[in-house]
Amino acid sequence: MRRFMQAAGFETYDQLYAWSIDDSPAFWESLCAFCDVEFDEQPTTVVARPNNIMDAGWFEGSRLNFAQHLLRHGGDEAAVVFFGEDGGRQELSRDALRAQVAAVAAGLRAAGVTKGDRVGAFLPNCPEAIVAMLATTSIGAIWSSCSPDFGVNGVVDRFGQIEPKILFAVNGYYYNGKTCDTRPTVKGVVAAVDSIATTVMVPFATDLETESSARNVVAWDDFAQYGEPLAFEPVDFDHPLYVMYSSGTTGVPKCIVHGHGGTLLQHLKEHVLHTDVREGDRLFYFTTCGWMMWNWLVSGLASGATLVLFDGSPFFNDGRILWQMAEQEKITVFGTSAKYISALEKAGVRPRDEFALPALRAVLSTGSPLAPESFDFVYDAIGDDLQLASISGGTDILSCFALGNPVLPVRRGELQCRGLGMAVEVWNDAGEPVVGEHGELVCTQPFPSAPVGFWNDPDGSRYKAAYFERFAGIWAHGDFAELTDEGGLVIYGRSDAVLNPGGVRIGTAEIYRQVEKLDEVVESIAIGQNWDDDVRVVLFVILRPGLELDDALRQRIRAVIRENTTPRHVPSKIVAVPEIPRTKSGKITELAVRSVVHGETVKNTEALANPEALQHFAGIAALQED
Repeated sequence: MRRFMQAAGFETYDQLYAWSIDDSPAFWESLCAFCDVEFDEQPTTVVARPNNIMDAGWFEGSRLNFAQHLLRHGGDEAAVVFFGEDGGRQELSRDALRAQVAAVAAGLRAAGVTKGDRVGAFLPNCPEAIVAMLATTSIGAIWSSCSPDFGVNGVVDRFGQIEPKILFAVNGYYYNGKTCDTRPTVKGVVAAVDSIATTVMVPFATDLETESSARNVVAWDDFAQYGEPLAFEPVDFDHPLYVMYSSGTTGVPKCIVHGHGGTLLQHLKEHVLHTDVREGDRLFYFTTCGWMMWNWLVSGLASGATLVLFDGSPFFNDGRILWQMAEQEKITVFGTSAKYISALEKAGVRPRDEFALPALRAVLSTGSPLAPESFDFVYDAIGDDLQLASISGGTDILSCFALGNPVLPVRRGELQCRGLGMAVEVWNDAGEPVVGEHGELVCTQPFPSAPVGFWNDPDGSRYKAAYFERFAGIWAHGDFAELTDEGGLVIYGRSDAVLNPGGVRIGTAEIYRQVEKLDEVVESIAIGQNWDDDVRVVLFVILRPGLELDDALRQRIRAVIRENTTPRHVPSKIVAVPEIPRTKSGKITELAVRSVVHGETVKNTEALANPEALQHFAGIAALQED
């Protein structure tokens, strides 16, 4: 960040940020030069329609290839290091990665895949997933992935919309010491999605056969055609690269299309500038191939980083397995979720006391707001000389609106800054920008990683309805947030899950951070229940094993909330539950719980990792009483 700031002629980040917004074309051009973005054909303009976020026309006339930039580093250095929860380790050098991509790309061409065709993946976070993605995108085909813990319906809801020609699948995977057989799921998906002409089976679970009764199955090694040269298909800047999916808990998931150029530029900016990723760094993010952070992680190859992959349960071996890996591999950037950091603290795991982590420079957290107390824990229990970056964006933009900054101080409970080139503001209900007040997080100007569009949305109506209807022509992201006087951001939760007792908007994260201070509480979820012509706050808690929710504990919970927030935050009802429903990416689902409490149908339980948890919220007698 500092080197770019000096090259651009600015002394402070505030000056740099203001320039990136006021002269956005100049900023993105400078980023291209700084990060050595190579165009096969030069753009005729940087942004053709600067007042249209939906269709801005970034770098029109240009051609490039995403995979070419990720594979531009050759040599014997490690490109990918993979760890399984059983301690197994694999490594691919940069040259070996390039050779495997060339072989699988040749296999795709031989199978009839051409530019614009879709390729689906049902794979764990393993090297083959990266190889297959790069092979797909190198020829101009479109990549889309689901993690192998999805059921048949969840995969079909996604791939059935985009109709992939090829499916890369896995015979099984390991989680928390168990082998999970995915072959029946693969068979069901292939039977339901007629477009799949060939299924390429990866033998990930070594204790299972790779044979499958799905049609036209080819083994990974047989599909790859080694000896073919590595080649890249130049495509338009906004040519589809990835199809990503909304969580889909309120209906069939939306298919969000992201382009080659916008994804590349945004990820280079976030890695090189905001995270200070350097060539030779060891970059890790705990993720699955069904979460956008996998796509974000893989882009680290373009900066010359070595990717460290892990597949399995992060709490295998008492929550220490990731830190064993961090020590062994000398990880420099460690990415995880707010939930994982909180769980470490609850479990009493203090990595700095057990592991040597001198290479660790940054800890990143996303998925949900990182509580101020978790900031304290990281600096106390992991390292006191770290950049702790709570980051926030989403699948919608395949990147961040607010994130870390290596040249700014870390402020407890805040995201350090708004991302360069992202005209982020917080607006009140009247559509006015506010500072120091809660409101809707919006983006007022175009940015390159905005979706190319939605799949099967020819007139753009679904895309427009998703982000641009609350404030005409303005991207409303769906986060309830506050912009601080220092330029940081505080995220209070999703705006569609905001509680509204007595007409006052309350972010759920404000409640969670107080409740989860209590040792008795493992986790919580809050909703607004329609009651007596108003809305009352209902809090559900998971308690430590062996504890009961009695009146004394309820009073303690209410007291800690009242003392640290306002009386409006205090729940009217507190109910113990054994489990909280989560999406496949690990996010709690307030809306699904709210629907069950109100007797409404949750439209797509396949989007949930544990849909059976919803039953705990139905027909609760206490919620039928004053």
